Amino acid sequence: MISLLALRNLTYRPWRSLLLFLGYGMGVAVMITLLSIGEALVTQARQEKLVGGGNITVLPQGLDVEVMKTGGLGGLFFSIDHSRFIYRQVLASPRLASVVSAVSPQIDGKLLYLRTRDGQVTPVRATGEIPGATRAVGALPEIAAGAWRDDAGDRRYVNPTRRELYDEIDHFHITPANVAHPETWAEWHYFNVLSASGHAWTFISYIGAGDVRGSRWGGKLGVTVHDSTGAIRRYALLVPAARVRFSTTDADVRIGEASVTLRDDGSYALEGTAAPEQGGGAPLSIHLIVMPVPRAYFPGAALGGADLVSGYVVAGLRANASGTICEGARCERYDGAQSYHDHNWGVWQGVTWDWGAARAGSYTMLYGRVIPPASVAEAPPLFVYLVDSLGFRAVFRPRVIRYTDDRTIMVNGRTVRVPSVAEFADVRGNDTLRVRLSVESALGTDTRTGIAQRGDAGRASEVAHPYFIQMKGTATLVGRVGGAPIDGQGTGFFETYR
Repeated sequence: MISLLALRNLTYRPWRSLLLFLGYGMGVAVMITLLSIGEALVTQARQEKLVGGGNITVLPQGLDVEVMKTGGLGGLFFSIDHSRFIYRQVLASPRLASVVSAVSPQIDGKLLYLRTRDGQVTPVRATGEIPGATRAVGALPEIAAGAWRDDAGDRRYVNPTRRELYDEIDHFHITPANVAHPETWAEWHYFNVLSASGHAWTFISYIGAGDVRGSRWGGKLGVTVHDSTGAIRRYALLVPAARVRFSTTDADVRIGEASVTLRDDGSYALEGTAAPEQGGGAPLSIHLIVMPVPRAYFPGAALGGADLVSGYVVAGLRANASGTICEGARCERYDGAQSYHDHNWGVWQGVTWDWGAARAGSYTMLYGRVIPPASVAEAPPLFVYLVDSLGFRAVFRPRVIRYTDDRTIMVNGRTVRVPSVAEFADVRGNDTLRVRLSVESALGTDTRTGIAQRGDAGRASEVAHPYFIQMKGTATLVGRVGGAPIDGQGTGFFETYR
């Protein structure tokens, strides 16, 4: 009887019956999907390869959880780049202290190979975590015997001293074995210092140049002084390789009697004496202490390949300098002056870049991009990095930087047009940033006659834009990050090529 009624109702109102069947089918499909998702979540939560504890697990972007579980080819080599920085400046930063009580970095089931003394190789599965951090998120396994406590390496990962932090990111490197044109390798500590008046400043570079694996390389202390009258004076100290000391484990460097020494409190002691590059005149001497502001650093980025190696770290994105720089008997004294410190390394045949760093009120901004030699592709987007008193704040990626070249300067008797204004902007979700750079002073160097501050002099004639332009000016920032307004203005230094 029920079947007969259903059949007659279907033939009497076919469209209404079809609509009811469709709705019922969709409801069943949604329920099946939800139940499947729930079952998958429960299954994954029970997987011993998905360790954790706490409430949130952070994984590399794009990682397939199933691949991580099963150990497929794509899961063998995944890593979280700059994990120390992410732990210290993002997840465990003071900015999130009100909502994050504990963070635990962990690696589980990593494939390693153990080589014994007799040469036998055995695949092993290794797990790495920090006992104190794992305990804090409630994921510490029961210890059957003995003790499991943080060691010195664990402490350095979670909470390094300031000296340990800067040694970690600011050490020197060896010329790679497979790099093209290793003779163009260069690496340097760079500092700039602004006078209290804001009308005088000094660039200081401690440079090693050439293939450091051999003997045909050397060191240089290069100093450029811009005084309040607009005059520019350059000084240099050149020494052979035998009198240069650098380390791949710490930030200290010595070039003859000139040196950069990282002290226990995280400050850099700069010493050195250099003679005028043009000959004649009194020497310049440096006695400075540069103190980076805590949490205001950029952990570094590196481009690698046979034709281009470019590495860059900013240990003192916002720093203060005290001491003296003397030209003969005339000394400029600094007491908490605006300063900056970065570290560069790589091969520089034909490489150009856009770069700048500035204070803007309570914010400090870093921007830049590296343009490879003979590049036929579109220039890469800018990388803009923003910090405040709590450390890392945001990253933006503007596609272009727009220059207004309506100033002129003389470089070796030639007139060169240089920027008076530069602007860039970006929108990332609900975050926005607009930056305007107003140039007050510009210095040009013709790279075809040698580069005074940095880079490759031997092959510089091949650079399409041979004039290296160093500028000083004012940066103005406006925008919004995390729902809060960004607004600041201050002095900065910028670089480009023409």
